[in-house]
Amino acid sequence: MTIEDYENDETGAGINFFQRYLTVWVFLCMAAGVWLGYAAPALPETLDRFTFARVSIPMAVLIWIMIYPMMLKVDFHSIRDVGKHPKGLLVTWIVNWLVKPFSMYAIAALFFFGIFRGWIAPDLATEYLAGAVLLGAAPCTAMVFVWSALTKGNPAYTVMQVATNDLIILIAFVPTVTFLLGVSHVAVPFDTLLLSVVLFVVIPLAGGIFTRILVTNRRGKAYFETVFIHKFDSVTTIGLLLTLVLIFAGQSRVILENPLHILLIAVPLTLQTFFIFFLAYFACRLLKLPYDIAAPAGMIGASNFFELAVAVAVALFGTVSPAALATTVGVLTEVPVMLTLVRIANRTKDWFPHA
Repeated sequence: MTIEDYENDETGAGINFFQRYLTVWVFLCMAAGVWLGYAAPALPETLDRFTFARVSIPMAVLIWIMIYPMMLKVDFHSIRDVGKHPKGLLVTWIVNWLVKPFSMYAIAALFFFGIFRGWIAPDLATEYLAGAVLLGAAPCTAMVFVWSALTKGNPAYTVMQVATNDLIILIAFVPTVTFLLGVSHVAVPFDTLLLSVVLFVVIPLAGGIFTRILVTNRRGKAYFETVFIHKFDSVTTIGLLLTLVLIFAGQSRVILENPLHILLIAVPLTLQTFFIFFLAYFACRLLKLPYDIAAPAGMIGASNFFELAVAVAVALFGTVSPAALATTVGVLTEVPVMLTLVRIANRTKDWFPHA
């Protein structure tokens, strides 16, 4: 099945209408948000008043709408099979947590403080770097299912990668971000960062597990996998798009004053994505892993848990912050770049032994 066939699949396994044209919708929501922020500047300020422990309540609701359906896809029973193919998991863990956050920091700092210093002021560069760090420390936990399917990845193994990655996020995300942002001389409210992880990972993850158990017990696993889970396909994307409208409404002034910065932020994020993908992909090739394990291993590191990154950026720095803008640009670059990597992977699958 080609990417085009998969996108046109009407069984529910393919990409839905919103996901299929996600890049277009992202652009439209960015434009709508900028226009809204310009036409009604009091709206973002009003929404910012509804906060708890520096976490925006309206944003939290939208983030939950995005993340909860994704967490429904994680079956933690698969963890029992981790020991059967450890090399692919080791590549995922090492690249995601020992390389990716630090390479993101290095690449972003090189561009924001070096190559682009003539276009980006130091204070803006610091916050853009903070946003990039949040993306780098949040490897994908859900959209990787789409990328894995497009590359004909092993679905059971992808679930193992995602499940174990979610557990590592609970332990490693906060200290990694705290360390890197501390190096960046950004004051980090540790309690807010930890609260964000609880709100945007622990709670929806627990909700997803509880729902999976409840529905499976009542209607069976087949119903859950083929019918129930697809009821939320469009909900996640709609939540994402509404979140973008709110974020870009708050960012309208920054964007209108610095339209070039969107492109400048996208450059290091794109380079980082390609670097991490090929690092994991070739590591799997050296280890002689089959293609259906190598492709998802590269995809899960290359893509980002941008919902979490956006949520934490908003919680730490505010909806109107340049850091939130940087994480949002990550959303913009995610789909076209990942689809490019999908095509590269599909064309190079003969490099790997078959499972």
